[in-house]
Amino acid sequence: MPAAGHRVAGGADASVDRRTLTRPGQELLAFGRELEAAGAAQVGSSFSGDPSADLVLAQPNAFLIGVLFTQGIPAERAWRGPWELRHRLGTLDLDYIAEHPDEVLEAVQRPPMLHRFKNMLPRWIVSAARRLSEEYGGDASNIWPAGAHVGDVIDRLTEFDGIGRKKAVMAAEILVRHFGVALQGRECGQIAYDVQVRRVFMRAGLVAEDNREAMEAAAASICPESPGIVDLPAWIVGRQWCRPTEPDCEQCRLGSVCPRLIHLKVEGVGARPRGAR
Repeated sequence: MPAAGHRVAGGADASVDRRTLTRPGQELLAFGRELEAAGAAQVGSSFSGDPSADLVLAQPNAFLIGVLFTQGIPAERAWRGPWELRHRLGTLDLDYIAEHPDEVLEAVQRPPMLHRFKNMLPRWIVSAARRLSEEYGGDASNIWPAGAHVGDVIDRLTEFDGIGRKKAVMAAEILVRHFGVALQGRECGQIAYDVQVRRVFMRAGLVAEDNREAMEAAAASICPESPGIVDLPAWIVGRQWCRPTEPDCEQCRLGSVCPRLIHLKVEGVGARPRGAR
């Protein structure tokens, strides 16, 4: 198949009534609206499961550092990262971080290590501190001021080392849903091309190809005015019920409406459109 994507083997074929495939989308949308009304964080009602660590994330600079952590480790551990880093460094002051890269490296690598990317993450954190100071007046909230367009916020976030489109679209949704930032252009928001989201979209028959373009088109079809609203519900469904092995379809939020194409598997990081980060 072309580089743009690959056909999902055994996907939403003729054996599945196409009229039923909108029902999982409708249920995801209902779930997403419930989560948004509740101001849900990334892991349901919390980020890290620790109120003290979650409180730190209310600081814009700490939240941006948290976004850097959200790769390659469990979500709760990632969002706890800024709190742990502050504890080890004694501060999250941007000038200190920018001027003390060796101390940041040591803080991340000190057992138990804060992240598996023990060399890359410290570089990302130092780079972010310098960019925030030089371009945003030392305040990450200037990346996402009230009234800014979602697309512009995503573009600004992806200029930071360690933040690609996947992290950026996730962060933009969290800013609106949990922190109440009044961003414009939510019709331009999107789901993150994440392993959990991909698995749910495939098994629910919402896509026939595992690539970012297909996933985003499906999300836009489900909720044209705010495609990103189905990101967190799909992620929660994938993590909690639609697991890679032994999915719990009977307890799943989509269980009564899903075609249950559980033989489908997510392969690697998925296909990426040409030019994608």
